[in-house]
Amino acid sequence: MVCPLCKTELKKAIFYGVEVDYCPKCLGLWFDKDELRQAKDKKDKDLNWLDIDLWKDETQFRISPLQKICPKCGVPLYEVRYGDADIRVDVCNLCEGIWLDRGEFKKIIDYLKAKGEEEILRNYFRNLLEEGFEVFAGPETFKEEVGDFLVILKLLSYKFAVQHPIISKIISQLPQ
Repeated sequence: MVCPLCKTELKKAIFYGVEVDYCPKCLGLWFDKDELRQAKDKKDKDLNWLDIDLWKDETQFRISPLQKICPKCGVPLYEVRYGDADIRVDVCNLCEGIWLDRGEFKKIIDYLKAKGEEEILRNYFRNLLEEGFEVFAGPETFKEEVGDFLVILKLLSYKFAVQHPIISKIISQLPQ
């Protein structure tokens, strides 16, 4: 496989527990289907529950202005906005692989951390219900979905402790 930007041969590497392909010249990363989510989950376990569906709205797909070619399929990559962030990633509509330019993974993690805090504060119960439903019908394995649900519950305890420190202190001092 060759880099969509500089046409250099891609090398293999382990990136947060996931084998990815990278360009030794421009340091771009190629993630096969679902590998970006796996690397994100390994990087920050508190973000397991928060996933962005890049294939949800095909009207957001734009042919990449640099005419990047999928290293796996050989078709043009689409540029798509990562959620509502100002981050644009390149995706292959056939194999659902994702190309990230240098530094974009860090930008995605930073964005998800901020987005997660906002989601927890504003839409906590909706997210809890969605994750609870996904335990039985979600796209990930049962174990992964239960883990996502437990992360949301953990975040609830943090949120509750911050918003109600006196009640939280009283509860923590109750006999077990």
